[in-house]
Amino acid sequence: MEPPPVRNPAPLFALTLALGSGCVLAPGMRMDEGAALSRGRETTKNPQFKVEVVTEATVLQLVEERARRPAPLADPLAAEAAAYHYRIAPHDVLQVIVWDHPELTAPTGPYRSPEENGNLVHADGTIFYPYVGSVPVAGRTVEDVRAALTERLARSISKPQVDVRVAAFRGQKVQVTGEVVAPSTIPITDIPLRVQDALAQAKGFTSESDFSRVTIARGGKTYELDLQALYERGETSQNWLLQDGDVVNVPDRSRNKIFVIGEVRSPQSRLMVRGRMTLAEALADPTGVLSGSGGLSTGPVTTWFDQSFANPAKIYVIRGSYDAPRIFHLDASSPDAILLASQFPLQPRDVVFVSTYGLTRFNRVVTQILPTIQAIWQTYDIVQRSR
Repeated sequence: MEPPPVRNPAPLFALTLALGSGCVLAPGMRMDEGAALSRGRETTKNPQFKVEVVTEATVLQLVEERARRPAPLADPLAAEAAAYHYRIAPHDVLQVIVWDHPELTAPTGPYRSPEENGNLVHADGTIFYPYVGSVPVAGRTVEDVRAALTERLARSISKPQVDVRVAAFRGQKVQVTGEVVAPSTIPITDIPLRVQDALAQAKGFTSESDFSRVTIARGGKTYELDLQALYERGETSQNWLLQDGDVVNVPDRSRNKIFVIGEVRSPQSRLMVRGRMTLAEALADPTGVLSGSGGLSTGPVTTWFDQSFANPAKIYVIRGSYDAPRIFHLDASSPDAILLASQFPLQPRDVVFVSTYGLTRFNRVVTQILPTIQAIWQTYDIVQRSR
C-alpha cells in the first residue's frame, strides 16, 4: 500500500499568517493611544500630554471645571432699568386730555377709541395740537410733553388741566425669533421689557429650544445670555432690559449633542437634556431596557456589558479638537467604575468610544476571509488530486 502523498505546507502556512494578522486587518474603528499621544504632544508642544485615566480625582476636577462658569455679561442698560421712563417715539399715538374741554380731548366724538382720537407722532417726531401748533415730542417722556403743552395752552386757555398718555405704542419694537412657540414682534411700552418678558409674550420655548444660549442682536453686535441660569439659579443678571431694535433669538439644541460610537448596538448621537449628561447616561439605553436603539452591544444576553463584544476596560471620552484632543480612559471592568461613569460630566460634541475585544476583531476577520481561504484551499486540493 502506497503512503498518502505529502502535501505542500505552504497554503497552511499562508492561512496561519492570515489568521495571525487578523487583528491588524480587522475592519472598524480602533483606539490607537500611541498615535493620539504622539499627535497631541507634537501639536501642543507639551511632552506631558497624556490620556487621562478616569478616577475619582478626575471626576471631581471635571465637576469643579463645569461649576466655574465665566462671569455673566453685565446688562448695559442696568442703570436705565433702575429708573425706567418710556420715551416717546415716531409713530406712537398720544392721548392728550384737557379737562373741561371735550372738543380738545375727543375731537372726533366721545364714542371713538383713545387711539382714534389721539395725536399721531409724525416721522419727524412732532405732533400737531390745537392752539399750540407743532410740538416736538420724540425722545421725551409724557411728563415732559404734558408740561410743554400746559405751558403753551395757558396762552389760550385759563389754567388748563392737561394729562398726556400713550394711547398706542407703535414706535419701538423688538423681535423674538427661533425656538419659541409664537415668534413675533413685541412693542416696547411704558412697562420695562426684559428678555424673559419678551419670551413669555412669545408663548415660551419649544421642546427643541436651548435656552442656555439665548442671543440678543443689538447695534451690530451679538450678546449671549444663559436663561437656564436665570430659571434654575435665579441669576437675574441674565434678564437684560431690551431696547428698540433688539432681536432676541432662541437657538435649537442641535449643538448639545454627544456621539456614541464603537462597540455599541446603534452608533448614534444623543441629545443632552438641558446641556447635561453623564457618561453612564450616554452609554445606557434611554428606554431602560437595552434594545436596538442604544446601549452597549449585548449579544444574546441583555446586560450592560457583554464580554464577547464590548471591552469594558476600554471606554474612551474624546473631547476638543482633532490636533490636541483631551482623551479620558475609563476602565469599567470593575462594577464600582460604573459609579465614576454616573458622575462623569460630558460636554457638547464629546465623542464616547467603546472598544472591542481583540478576540472579537480576530473572529470578525476570520468570518470575512474564511470563504476566500476555503476557495483557495479547494482549488489547491483539486490541483493536487489531479496530479
